[in-house]
Amino acid sequence: MENSPVTPKTMHSRAIVLTITLFVLIVVGMFIFTFLKQKEISPAVVEPEVIEEPVTVAYPNITRIDGTHFFIDGLHTIVGELVMPTPCDLVEVKSIVAESYSEQVTLDFKVINNADFCAQQVTAQRFIVTAEVSEGATFKALFENRVVDLNLIDATPGELPEDFELFIKG
Repeated sequence: MENSPVTPKTMHSRAIVLTITLFVLIVVGMFIFTFLKQKEISPAVVEPEVIEEPVTVAYPNITRIDGTHFFIDGLHTIVGELVMPTPCDLVEVKSIVAESYSEQVTLDFKVINNADFCAQQVTAQRFIVTAEVSEGATFKALFENRVVDLNLIDATPGELPEDFELFIKG
């Protein structure tokens, strides 16, 4: 092999190739650096926010129902009253028994109001409901399909459900 003499022309072309290669590497490095910084800075993909319509709760002030509990001859009777915003709001309640060991009774309260117009006058609406279940049954309450606290107070000795006046409009 012959050693080719290094001429200024060959040296000049090597310098040009080296400069171009160095320039291309710097440009590629800048693109890679920019790409990495962009990934680092850009926030994580955010799921679009789902805006839920506000749920209007009928009778939001009713969160607890108090009642007097009677257990006479295998029959549970619960009596009480609810404070309603108008005299046209009538309370209807039924008992739903879940067949299980130690029966579970749900008192399902509904409000009936067929009036087109009614005076805004706070009025107590009384209720009475019965359930024929074992003495150890448990009770819970739903008011307009939402769970509310049920506070049952045992009747005093000698007190009867008939002693509780029930006003039924008709």
